[in-house]
Amino acid sequence: MLVRLHRADLPPRRQIRAVTARAAVLGAVIVAAVLGAVPAGADSTAVGGPLLAGSGLVLPASGPALPPGLVAASWLVADLNTGQVLGARAPHAPHAPASTLKILTAESLIPKLNPTELVTPTGADVTVDGSRVGLVATMRYPVRQLFTAMLVVSGNDAATTLGDAAGGQAATVAAMNSEASRLGARDTFAVNDAGLDAAGQLSSAYDLALIARAAMAQPAFRGYVATKHASIDGPHGPLMISSHDRLLFNYPGTIGIKNGYTVKAQATFVGAAQRNGHTLVVVLLKTHPRYWPEAAALLNWGFAAEAAHTQPIGELITAHSDATGQHPQTPTGTGTARTAAPRHPTTSAGLLTSALGASALLIVAALIGRRRHIVRSRRATRATGHQLR
Repeated sequence: MLVRLHRADLPPRRQIRAVTARAAVLGAVIVAAVLGAVPAGADSTAVGGPLLAGSGLVLPASGPALPPGLVAASWLVADLNTGQVLGARAPHAPHAPASTLKILTAESLIPKLNPTELVTPTGADVTVDGSRVGLVATMRYPVRQLFTAMLVVSGNDAATTLGDAAGGQAATVAAMNSEASRLGARDTFAVNDAGLDAAGQLSSAYDLALIARAAMAQPAFRGYVATKHASIDGPHGPLMISSHDRLLFNYPGTIGIKNGYTVKAQATFVGAAQRNGHTLVVVLLKTHPRYWPEAAALLNWGFAAEAAHTQPIGELITAHSDATGQHPQTPTGTGTARTAAPRHPTTSAGLLTSALGASALLIVAALIGRRRHIVRSRRATRATGHQLR
């Protein structure tokens, strides 16, 4: 944009006023341009860092190219050990989680229930909607088998039976939401313990990674989700079950975790794998039913990013509470993003301050320049007058 800052045919005072007005216009253009460059939602209060607030891709400024063919509406790749987030798309966008919510169910209930306790399912438990392992209301099952059935074959009958054992559905859902809050999973709200579609039941790619990290810190949980084949008691002998986690059978180094599917949520998935001393978690929300090739491609990308020592774009926060029940402050991002060029992420407020400062300097510089031009013009006029005399 070209702005003329003076007109020589105006009186000096009017010239200065014109310069000031035009400089102010140019300053406004600078402010608008700067604010327009701020990624939508780049908010310093976003959990995990300001770069994670956006609704699009967030990637390191340098690093391996993303694999082609990614279709998930939201995804995230992070290091389970360090908590560093390597890349994401709309990490805080709310989506129906389907059965990946069972990760939170297990993470909340495993510490509360004795794995050898025997539990009898109710008639409502064995007829619950969705996928069922085939529990029988007249049988008693060890809690360990119920967790296996819930996490290996996504048995909704096992999930609701565990909820009953933990004090009932209302108490279990309350415990899940309390745990999500403790972890800092602000995008997550549970309505039931099985992940069945329900109004208001939501989570995000970031939150599911956060919850998965906490769950994988429990040895019992790690054992359940790494199980490929198992058996549970049946009325006529053991019932053989095999994991629904297709990544577990197709990607070397996979250690779990959980898939899901409903009509509303479409396919959802949380998976983890180890390679070269790194343990990565990948989360996919609202993707195709054949999810595992997409998860494998993102894990390959994540391991390549780790090998290239790319800067993280954020982090999975560490849960803790003080005596007042307050949760940890949100860390800021530590890396750069291709959608935000500065090395250290800057908030909209900071950019606005810088832009206004630049505009003020522009106006001052324009006034000084105009004043000097007027003084030189007057001197030249006087000199010409002397010569004419």
